Amino acid sequence: MSSDLHGRAAREAERGVLEVFDATSSAWRDGDGGVFADRYAEDATVILPGVHLRGRAEIRASMSEAFAGPLKGSRRIHTPQSVRFLAEDVAVVVTRSGTALPGEAEPPSDRWEWATWSLTRRDGRWMVETYHSCPTG
Repeated sequence: MSSDLHGRAAREAERGVLEVFDATSSAWRDGDGGVFADRYAEDATVILPGVHLRGRAEIRASMSEAFAGPLKGSRRIHTPQSVRFLAEDVAVVVTRSGTALPGEAEPPSDRWEWATWSLTRRDGRWMVETYHSCPTG
């Protein structure tokens, strides 16, 4: 199959990719850094303003600390803008994402970001390889 996926295979691949966002958002809501990080590749890279995390272990430690502190009780919202397959097992996703703190129905405008994700399918499971975000405004 080429990087130009069609039909049923494309729908299944896109569903699998988007499931990663449901799983990580659920783990975020539950405050579970381990489950959250398990959707990231062992050697994943995360870049946020002022932050560079290298590997699943750093991601797990950072998120566990954040979920116990400033992100406790928060939830993550991802609105996919595009899913593009570079190859059968490689996808690039752009999302509009935000963090809602306890009591907030939606994040305020200054807490929304554009995010670019690269994912690969390993042993049938989609994993985040890289994540980069920046403020929307």
